[in-house]
Amino acid sequence: MDALAEKRAALAEKQKESAAIYEEAKTEGDQGPTYDFTKVKAYANHTTAQVLDDLRVKNTELEALADEVKQLDELHGLGAKNQERNDLLNKPREGAQHQSGGDSRPEEKTMGQLFLESKAYKQFQDNGVLNQKAELDIDLKTVFRTGAGWATEAVRMPRVELDPQRPIMVVDRIPQLRTGLDTIRYMEETTFTNNATELAEQTATTAADAIGEAALVLTERTQPVEWLPVFIPVTMQQLEDVEGIEDYVNARLTYMIQARLDSQILSGDGSTPNLLGTVNVSGINTQAKGTDPTPDAIFKGMRAVRAVGFAEPSAVFVHPNDWEGVRLLRTADGHYIFGSPDAPDNGRIWGIGVTQTTAATENTILLGDYRNYSALYTKRGMTLAASDSHSFYFTRGLLAIRADMRISMVHFRPEAFSEITGV
Repeated sequence: MDALAEKRAALAEKQKESAAIYEEAKTEGDQGPTYDFTKVKAYANHTTAQVLDDLRVKNTELEALADEVKQLDELHGLGAKNQERNDLLNKPREGAQHQSGGDSRPEEKTMGQLFLESKAYKQFQDNGVLNQKAELDIDLKTVFRTGAGWATEAVRMPRVELDPQRPIMVVDRIPQLRTGLDTIRYMEETTFTNNATELAEQTATTAADAIGEAALVLTERTQPVEWLPVFIPVTMQQLEDVEGIEDYVNARLTYMIQARLDSQILSGDGSTPNLLGTVNVSGINTQAKGTDPTPDAIFKGMRAVRAVGFAEPSAVFVHPNDWEGVRLLRTADGHYIFGSPDAPDNGRIWGIGVTQTTAATENTILLGDYRNYSALYTKRGMTLAASDSHSFYFTRGLLAIRADMRISMVHFRPEAFSEITGV
């Protein structure tokens, strides 16, 4: 039994079961049939809600089977039509052609007639000569083959396999805030001198002890809001003729912006128009791995965040190649420290979530309290625009599709971040 027949049989069986239920519940009346499902034996102990849920499930299954039968039936019909076309194209000619004088139209003869008129057959008939080659003058103008005949139908799947690119992961770990400014300005306390000390009770007869003098200095810090754009030229014909091309282009341009932003958050050099990435923030903690195991160096970087920055690490960014060495660490007797190979990688170290991304520089690990002491300020979110006013685009039917945004990356407390080097 083929797939269509099997689906038809399954549909018929389920429809029969469903019809029996409704028939058992039906009561004929003056206004037409009504249905009382308490009469159905299968629903004797069911509530109305349970009956409704069961009938909905059955109805959904029936509709799904009906759709499958309809689709298979349509495919069967297309296959039958295709076979009809093949039969028509491959139908043999009733006779072979040969040229005859006096009539512009060729006279057709069968291959049998041509053989009886051949020299080989006449020699056999007159002299009994066997094994003679019969050359038949059959005029086949054009061989009907793939290259010169009916081209096979080209059907392309709707899937587009995208070029492998890293997932967007860094920006998701950074607090995102809105701003209407072109520059982010804030005050940083750059001097904090605490001379608070205990003093003995002062009397009129003794020299007064000096009270400790404190000092506080605030410094204005600024981070400009930068422009992050990208564009791609697209012909008007592509946009008009290819279904889904606009969504595809927009999605890929949006990804390009986000991927660049991921990289800039960690590694931007801060020289306009670049953002200031963590690794280039002045004053962050630096911890060399040296001879330490990588987990030890990471913990020391976290300790610096806590002891120097008085903050609590919320994220660790590491290149997958560097995390591999950590994940495969084993004890002397061969047990994997971060879990056996059949256990999922929970992506945590010292209780902090680890983000593996190629946006991080290899051999360097960045960590810190991104939750409380960093922010990504957005003046204008992702914007998509199209125009033909670029260069010669109008006269050549081209459109420039642009994606852009305006953002600024701020690290408020440098000591709340650590860089692990030499991993």
